Amino acid sequence: MNGPRVALFPTCLTDTAFPETAKAMVRLLERLGCDVEFPLDQTCCGQMHFNTGYADHARPMARAFADVFDGYDHIVAPSGSCAGMVREIHPNLCDSSSAALRTYELSEFLVDVLGVVDVGAHFPHRVTYHPTCHSLRMLGVGDKPLRLLRAVSGLELIPLPQAEQCCGFGGTFALKNAETSTAMLADKMRCVQDTGAQVVTAGDNSCLMQIGGGLSRLRAGVRPVHLAEILASTQEEPWVATP
Repeated sequence: MNGPRVALFPTCLTDTAFPETAKAMVRLLERLGCDVEFPLDQTCCGQMHFNTGYADHARPMARAFADVFDGYDHIVAPSGSCAGMVREIHPNLCDSSSAALRTYELSEFLVDVLGVVDVGAHFPHRVTYHPTCHSLRMLGVGDKPLRLLRAVSGLELIPLPQAEQCCGFGGTFALKNAETSTAMLADKMRCVQDTGAQVVTAGDNSCLMQIGGGLSRLRAGVRPVHLAEILASTQEEPWVATP
């Protein structure tokens, strides 16, 4: 391909627990003309360590990130949380400003860098969108995910009540403050169910894991699907629900 050379930064969680999201990103970006590569030496970005107070442990991870992703035109992640860590925090940990400036969350890369909103997707389902905290407040992606979803053929987008309210995950917050996290999740699940949507989507699998886990225990019949998987779905290669 002669398109931009893009490094896939799938994040630890997606790589280990939700690989279909990473595969969907490759299909989507290649369909849009990008030359996608997966640097095999990449490791954790250090967000969990930094957020828990271990900045000294996160520092070598930031340095490693800058080295591994050196030379690529762009670095794209299916996570506002990890992209935000790289872009906003890494420069304070080490000399990684070059890599940080080239790192994007998926929706902002599509809209701001590639300049596309209609990616040729087809997804005939009722969908509601949860804006994750880091994408909304740290990266400021705004309505970019919504613009992408509105352009998807067959998709019925249903507004989520109290959309900007946190789902209660927050990484280690959900473990350290389980009761508060569970209460916040209950509010979010109620809002999702009130929409009557078949699918709840977001730009971070961590939040979808939180919301989807709660909904599954309620047997609500609402599936969590990452934004990348919706955008990768076409009439020729439709999204297929995994067990």
